[in-house]
Amino acid sequence: MKKNWSISLEHDEYETNIELVLEDALNAVAETSGGFYVNLVTPAVYGNPDEYLTDVLNYQFGSAIRTKFIDQCGCGGYVLRVWKVG
Repeated sequence: MKKNWSISLEHDEYETNIELVLEDALNAVAETSGGFYVNLVTPAVYGNPDEYLTDVLNYQFGSAIRTKFIDQCGCGGYVLRVWKVG
């Protein structure tokens, strides 16, 4: 995607399937064009995504990304922003 965007990975099957959260997060980052970011909104049940998602993203994309934990949403989920390096 050639724009900044968000993907909700926080409801329904995501709340009981962390592997699906990881898979769809990796796909979302892969779809994001260089110079843009994707906000990954993850389920509250897994806690801060820095603790389980950031290492997976760094392993997959290395220096092609930068990550930043943003905050917990009012809806309960968490937001991790992932920039694709230009």
